[in-house]
Amino acid sequence: MSALLVPPSRVCQARNRGFALRPVTAETYRAFLASPEGAALGAGFLQCPSWADVKEGWRAQLLGWGPDPEAGALTGVALVLLRQFPGTRKYFAYLPEGPVADWTDPDIDGWLDPLLDHLRRTGAFAVRIGPSPAYRRWDAALLKPLTGPGRRLGDVLASEVDPLGTAVAERLRARGWRRCGDDGTGADGDAQPRHVFHVPLAGRGTQDLWSGLNQEWRRNVRRAQKEGVEVVVGSAAELPEFYRLLGITERRDGFRLGRSLAYYERQYAALNAEEPGRMKLYLARHRGEILAAHTLITVGRRAWYQTGASADHRREVRPSNALQWRMLQDAHALGADVYDMRGVPSTLDPDERAYGLLRWKLGTGGHVVETLGEWERPLAGSANHTLYRAFQAYLNRR
Repeated sequence: MSALLVPPSRVCQARNRGFALRPVTAETYRAFLASPEGAALGAGFLQCPSWADVKEGWRAQLLGWGPDPEAGALTGVALVLLRQFPGTRKYFAYLPEGPVADWTDPDIDGWLDPLLDHLRRTGAFAVRIGPSPAYRRWDAALLKPLTGPGRRLGDVLASEVDPLGTAVAERLRARGWRRCGDDGTGADGDAQPRHVFHVPLAGRGTQDLWSGLNQEWRRNVRRAQKEGVEVVVGSAAELPEFYRLLGITERRDGFRLGRSLAYYERQYAALNAEEPGRMKLYLARHRGEILAAHTLITVGRRAWYQTGASADHRREVRPSNALQWRMLQDAHALGADVYDMRGVPSTLDPDERAYGLLRWKLGTGGHVVETLGEWERPLAGSANHTLYRAFQAYLNRR
């Protein structure tokens, strides 16, 4: 990670709030995330300092708000990734699923404006953020009977609309932020998945989790056990086999993540150097052969199933169901409040290829969550606005 620092004389003071925005060390940043105040903000793994070491081609800053950031007195933090626009000395600033801040604060200008001022002085021409509040939720039991040709999540009345998410969206729009994808094309436009799948764990026992699985899932887990599928936690040595299986999965299911083996090796090393066991590789073996491999990431009281891969043969022994059941139990044992299965498509059309992934995750009995998505805005100055329009055109041509 290469850090961009600003002179102390350019520290941003939040208006009437009695705290400052400053660059902070990785140690100070991590200590805040581990504190009760920081843990309550529910930071994701994309806002951990280690994520800067995963992303090649980006420069990184670690920033903190608070009465005395350098001494560790913080109220919020942000990992900012900076990508240089070709042919210029300007940067696109990206805060994946961040900043880690109190979005319930009605005066978001008090901490958001100093961030924008700081990034503009750093040389950023535009910024993209990923606010943490949810927008809408749909229970699995609600969605299963409502599938049909051409149907999408937005066609179904949500089980719950989060008032905080609605309020944050209104505040951002009023301040000139644009939700990525709100351009009439129908695409989300986000780098991170807008629709994710959550299985709640807090207040539930193992039997509750088992009962939450639908009949097909329970039958498949039992089938894997009967067939002798063994689930173990692997190591970095098995990452090449995971990557080989991932290639098979991409070809079979018609998607392309575009990541290299080196990317996953770097991710595994960086996250586990930050905290041993933060990223785990789970393997499902049958007759001595690895048939499936899934990754699990934990931060605080949250756990994520990040990436899954499986072979084309012997699928009838259900290795992926066995893996997920073990990962659910392990996340529960670690004290996680939610098991996040990451992205799902917005289609409810069984004839669309992507629907299979949603159907599979619905079987765990959780719920689909529509996040607020990612939001962008150019920074102050006509030159920045011009460069932002050029940057959007550049992305559209790629």
